[in-house]
Amino acid sequence: MDTLFPREPTVVRPGAVHLPDWLGPDEQRRWLARCRDWARSPAGLRRPHMPDGKPLSIRSVCLGWHWYPYAYSRTVDDGDGAPVKAFPDALRDLALRAVVDADAHLRARHGPGLEPARFRPDASIVNFYDHHATLGLHQDGVETCGSPVVTISLGDDCLFRLGNDHRPTRPWHDLRLHSGDLLVFGGPARAAFHGVVRVYPQTAPPELGMKAGRISITVRETGLSEPA
Repeated sequence: MDTLFPREPTVVRPGAVHLPDWLGPDEQRRWLARCRDWARSPAGLRRPHMPDGKPLSIRSVCLGWHWYPYAYSRTVDDGDGAPVKAFPDALRDLALRAVVDADAHLRARHGPGLEPARFRPDASIVNFYDHHATLGLHQDGVETCGSPVVTISLGDDCLFRLGNDHRPTRPWHDLRLHSGDLLVFGGPARAAFHGVVRVYPQTAPPELGMKAGRISITVRETGLSEPA
């Protein structure tokens, strides 16, 4: 990390905030180890396909609820059929912390907050990107509760594109996300088109111990779980 030019937290658009270096090196290593455990079968890493059968270039594993275009289920319906892995309490706590921090930064800039007290995360999609993987601009429209989306980056840098609410074209904001960065978008940014344009090879911090590629840990509230 270049400490001569530290990166500053940024309100990307109302309701969306980028917090650089949100996870320190030790936390990054711990979450990478958990991602490796989650990737194992059953209900492990698989390549999602669009409804027309076209494969995505990412590989994914789900926790809490299994997602595939464009539905949630409790079993890996587009894979081995096994029950989805549990959504860990530690990841729920991490996501709650993320929304609290993002909300505080947004409110300090006199913008709309994210109502963290109402956030009930219950699902995660963990995506692995090799150096050729991308994710086209899309909206997260399956969830109806309107709660924020939390995304944490591990490994190589990526170019993340956060767009407008109406179509996958300009105007958009391009962000270079590093390992340990946090991006949260909710409120007026919840319906934003977003995607990953490219991954930058050999940009992961050496101390992470990840040879190649990028991992995103994305946490959401589906609105499908029974209240605790």
